[in-house]
Amino acid sequence: MQPTEWTRILAKYRAPILSRSIFEIIVTLVPFVAIWALAWWALSISPWLSLALALANAGFLVRLFIIQHDCGHGAFFRNRSLGDWIGRFLGILTLTPYDVWRKTHSIHHATTGNLDKRGVGDMPTLTVREYREKSWAGRALYRVIRNPVFLFGVVPFYMFFLQHRLPVGLMRSGWRYWVSAMVTNLAIAATLGVVAWLGGLDVLLFVFLPTMLLAAMTGVWLFFVQHQFEDAVWDREGDWNVQAAALHGSSYYDLPGVLRWITGNIGVHHVHHLASRIPFYRLSEVVRDHDVLAQSQRLTLWASFRCARLHLWDEESRRLLPFSKARDLHV
Repeated sequence: MQPTEWTRILAKYRAPILSRSIFEIIVTLVPFVAIWALAWWALSISPWLSLALALANAGFLVRLFIIQHDCGHGAFFRNRSLGDWIGRFLGILTLTPYDVWRKTHSIHHATTGNLDKRGVGDMPTLTVREYREKSWAGRALYRVIRNPVFLFGVVPFYMFFLQHRLPVGLMRSGWRYWVSAMVTNLAIAATLGVVAWLGGLDVLLFVFLPTMLLAAMTGVWLFFVQHQFEDAVWDREGDWNVQAAALHGSSYYDLPGVLRWITGNIGVHHVHHLASRIPFYRLSEVVRDHDVLAQSQRLTLWASFRCARLHLWDEESRRLLPFSKARDLHV
């Protein structure tokens, strides 16, 4: 079946179910707030107990980000305005200015897998040729950037604590994105200020920071494996089309049930890119009804860890390769 046909087939899954959307918000936000409060209270018993609760709560924060993500696609409510305001509220909890993120994420969807339009909302990825043409310093810097410790340790902190404080990528795109970033910053500062005033810095150190950091690391990992796997397809502008890039350039991260729930089915990423307005709670219906999609670009949890050693796209073999294999190729 041609990738373009999937757009028509998947249209029937796009309609959000109001009661289900409200239910998903409740079963995610209420436990998140409750565990946050419990972790705060646990500081009076042991900071390590508080830390353990905070780390467990990262799963609910990841899920809140997925809901915010669906709001950004207009997938969670028929009323777009309602979805936008819920997304803006959740952006305070996820440290992500909603309108800025929504715009850059839409660029990601419109350019994913396009070698000539890299740089917005994607992981830095060089081709083998580009890497070889760089200076020694350029190659060394790229190796640092693609190192798993940097990618999943430094990048999440930089992205959510620093980059999101400004409308990076949209600095000259108008006042709307500056308002989104600055109002979100003010709301975050006010919230954390009140928390510190009432509970002291220990609440920020043992509750807020661990939850946010682990959720950010998880989010970056998910985004990485959804597009950085060996068989992911990239093309130059003349050969690229959005449906083929969605189907062949995005993985189906087939996670165990609990992780699938925590991550809001975002692992069904090839379907999400084919039809981004399908609510996350309906993505499981798609792979249940269409076995070809359940088998396409499937990536298991265990197999996904090998993706961290892939670094360079080879245009000849059309594979993402580790540095060691790319070294032996001829250009």
